[in-house]
Amino acid sequence: MGNPHFLTIPFPILGHMNPLMQFSQVLAKHGCKITFLTSDENYNKMKTTSINDGEGKLMEPHINLVSLPDGVNPQDDRKDLAKVILSTRITMSPMLPKLIEDINNLDSDNKISCIIVTKNMGWALEVAHQLGIKGALFWPASATSLVSFNSMERLVEEGIVDPQSGIPRKQEIQLSLNLPMMEAAAMPWYSLSNAFFFLHMMKEMQNVNLGEWWLCNTSMDLEAEAISLSPKFLPIGPLIGNEDNNIGSLWQEDETCLEWLDQHKPKSVIYVSFGSLISIGPNQFKELAIGLDLLKRPFLWVVRKDMAHMNNVLENEYLDELFKGNKGKIVSWSPQKKILCHPSIACFITHCGWNSTIESVCSGVPLLCWPFFSDQLMNKTYICDVWKVGLGFEKDENGLITKEEIKKKVDELLEDEEIKERSLKFMEMVVKNKSEGDKNLNKFINWAKE
Repeated sequence: MGNPHFLTIPFPILGHMNPLMQFSQVLAKHGCKITFLTSDENYNKMKTTSINDGEGKLMEPHINLVSLPDGVNPQDDRKDLAKVILSTRITMSPMLPKLIEDINNLDSDNKISCIIVTKNMGWALEVAHQLGIKGALFWPASATSLVSFNSMERLVEEGIVDPQSGIPRKQEIQLSLNLPMMEAAAMPWYSLSNAFFFLHMMKEMQNVNLGEWWLCNTSMDLEAEAISLSPKFLPIGPLIGNEDNNIGSLWQEDETCLEWLDQHKPKSVIYVSFGSLISIGPNQFKELAIGLDLLKRPFLWVVRKDMAHMNNVLENEYLDELFKGNKGKIVSWSPQKKILCHPSIACFITHCGWNSTIESVCSGVPLLCWPFFSDQLMNKTYICDVWKVGLGFEKDENGLITKEEIKKKVDELLEDEEIKERSLKFMEMVVKNKSEGDKNLNKFINWAKE
């Protein structure tokens, strides 16, 4: 039998598309054929970034881009994840069997042998199951967060979690004996404070369990206890080493910041980025800007174009002072992996998304944790309490992280030699795990071939 043909289907947001595209590239380098399915809207965006020839062919010979409508109207808010989840399922799922048939007819010698999905696309595993095609889950977050979702039913049965809202009845939850005790609020479904997500994930987990493998960008040294809880877990991380391109990115990266970083001393620059979804209010934004000014250190700050109200705040005369004398640089999107590997980076103020967490750990960069929702609070628990490679910010009585707190914690982190040492130790350890991840990857490809 020839090399497998994978149909990869990410939920159409950046935090799922980027890691699944990166994984698709890894599979392509092993000679596998990939058909990458995304929404029409994202397909059109991907055609405008520097990644393909405009014909839906990526600059990667084994990867083919295809799209289906996701049913989200142009006037709808794509940040409303509940709307996108429902619309994607209702619109795409009846169209998927026909798309698979069309793809198979184009190359009858190399039909789709396995469908890989990310979270919220579990319905596609149901379709795969009905068509007799193998299925696997690519989980774009930590193994521990997947364990937490997989424990929801048991937590409901044990009376620890309300069956309708998903709100825990205890202050703290321990998902398993060997996992850390965590605040109930750190459960990834809790912080979304919306019964829709809880009930959606209960159903999603039934579909996810149809997948034979749960592929995670993690490693035994990071999450051995969580990984040991299900035979489906296959740690294939760390997925590093594809830094040369931004295939799959929907936004143009601003590479000028790398030249700017070159002008700074080793371990001198504070890097600030909250990923692709998070927006902070004008008051918090201003506190952060003033806090960065108080530090009297160079900083590189990602302020996305869709945070337009922030750009108004930035025009404030006071904030103009921030950028005098080459002290600060703002970009609308950054080549993050290259930045974190840059010798001038001292630390990373982050929302603690899993991709950012793994990239920092693999670069030995200490973290300042500013989580907002979903799995980010759980990742913060690991960063600060389990791995001890970072510190968290405390909010004031108004729920703000003040400029004083920002200055205090950055100074504290940069003076903490133990955290810096541990960050470097972790980097060595996790990069060594790569060979184990590669072994698991080969196991997965061979299984798909059978």
